Amino acid sequence: MQVIELFKTAIQSLRANKKRSFLTIIGIMIGIAAVIAILGIGDGITQTMYDKFGNNAKQGQQTTEIAFNPDNITSNTYGFTQNEVDNIKTQFGGEINNIKIERETDNLSAQAQIGDTTKNTSVSLLKKPSHQIRLIAGKNFTKNNLAVGQASALMSDKIAKKQYGTAQNALGTTVTVNDVTYNIIGIYKAQGQYTSDGNQNPYGADLLVPDSLYYHGEGATRGNTLKLTFSQGVNASSISRKVAKYLKKNGPARNQGTYEYIDMEKALKQFSSQMRIITTFISFIAAISLFIAGIGVMNMMYISVSERTQEIGIRLAVGATPFNIMMQFLVEAVILTVTGGLLGFLGGAGLAHLLAPLLSNAIGGQGIHIHAHISMNAFFLAFGTSAAVGLIFGILPARQAANKNLIDILR
Repeated sequence: MQVIELFKTAIQSLRANKKRSFLTIIGIMIGIAAVIAILGIGDGITQTMYDKFGNNAKQGQQTTEIAFNPDNITSNTYGFTQNEVDNIKTQFGGEINNIKIERETDNLSAQAQIGDTTKNTSVSLLKKPSHQIRLIAGKNFTKNNLAVGQASALMSDKIAKKQYGTAQNALGTTVTVNDVTYNIIGIYKAQGQYTSDGNQNPYGADLLVPDSLYYHGEGATRGNTLKLTFSQGVNASSISRKVAKYLKKNGPARNQGTYEYIDMEKALKQFSSQMRIITTFISFIAAISLFIAGIGVMNMMYISVSERTQEIGIRLAVGATPFNIMMQFLVEAVILTVTGGLLGFLGGAGLAHLLAPLLSNAIGGQGIHIHAHISMNAFFLAFGTSAAVGLIFGILPARQAANKNLIDILR
């Protein structure tokens, strides 16, 4: 029997029992969809963590950070100065492409004097005007305001109403942050702390002030985070540890805090390994439904063999071999399971993309926006697994059909 004819015959036989074939396909589809959805979300979480905290290897470079943590949180001590950057370049210049002091700009925690009250507030720094600020009263920053470093600030409606009763009452008042007194020129609608893509929302702060004024004087060349850039292929972790060790011995603020390099690549690898273990375990549990669906395929094929005894006899009488009969029923089983597997892959991928945003919301907006990650490996897994289920659970019914005796059938 030719291959094409074999497949045509198998499809015709399955279409003759549409409801039974459909229900069998649904069983396989559910099992495959559950496994693909779990793998998609698991890989998506891992990929999200690498994108957010891993080295920037995609752009042909690696980046690491060394942080200074002051012993006193309210201290104005900075861990890195331009002199220290120059010293590191001298010590490790041949191994590091670029060294830069990083300063935070979004949702900074600072002591602010608002009226007669001094309180801890969040501050975001602006370098250019933004149309994303939703003003309630007053006016927005202009390009000139920010360029000349005018001591103006915008206040959130939440702080304005709490301190002054209304937004209008807060206009024209002053607020002092880092020894700089700002005039409040506008009141804006407070937004969420994080954006939809999981990053910090600069417009979720209590105050918006010009970047050029917040880091003024010597503070403009100081910071508590050092960003190191390396070429791809360099052992960035090893060099970064050496730099951190050097700073612990020679850093300008070594007696007022600690210098720390966190090897995020190592931590991410451990996290990825743990995620694989968890995902594999959950997938194993989900695969139980696939095993049950496989039993359903076997049951359907046994019923089909029993109902088609006369058909088998006719085929044997006109010259079909037992191998031809076995292949016919085996192909039917594989077509059922592969169809269910492909539909399950599509359903599982859709389910993973649907659940990923819900999972992002469930973790409470921690700045992490999870995307499902469906790879080609997942497709091959769905296709291969469903085909294997068809072969494994279809072989016994197919052999029973092939072993039928023509004389017994004619009786």
